Amino acid sequence: MIKMKYQKSKAKRIAASFMVGFICLNLIGCDAFVRKFTRKPKKDKYQQEELVLAPVEYKAPETTPEQKYRQSFLYWKSWQDELIEALLTPKKRKKAIDCVSQALKNLIDLRPLLDEKNQKILDKYAQQTIDLKVEIQNDIYGNRLDFTRLSAERIRRNVLRDLSITKVKGCLK
Repeated sequence: MIKMKYQKSKAKRIAASFMVGFICLNLIGCDAFVRKFTRKPKKDKYQQEELVLAPVEYKAPETTPEQKYRQSFLYWKSWQDELIEALLTPKKRKKAIDCVSQALKNLIDLRPLLDEKNQKILDKYAQQTIDLKVEIQNDIYGNRLDFTRLSAERIRRNVLRDLSITKVKGCLK
């Protein structure tokens, strides 16, 4: 009898704890399960918004002729220095041709900024640079490298002497 009573109380405890657990799960987890397992309406992942783009023009800051001249002159000088460095070694022929082309381009960019007198001087140096370019292109084996390097140095020295920024400051357009 005692054994049966003990088994009945044990069964009652198990049933009571099962009922309490069931009630707790019902009260607490029911809403979460419902939310988790019900279908939700599909939402558009990437909502399209109309973009309205109005073109805006930004004006570049005005540069004075002196600033333009100074910039082009600096570019010419750096390319001319690079050309002289490239002419020191015979294996840099392609680089020398590129440098002389860029130096010539920047030298010609100076032309519209100068008055007529200085344009004629510039044209003389531009022609010498063109001749130097032809000389470099024709010297395939690098036999006349010293001569072309000396010519490049002479052109650099003459342009710095005759067309420096301090000399042509009052003659700019």
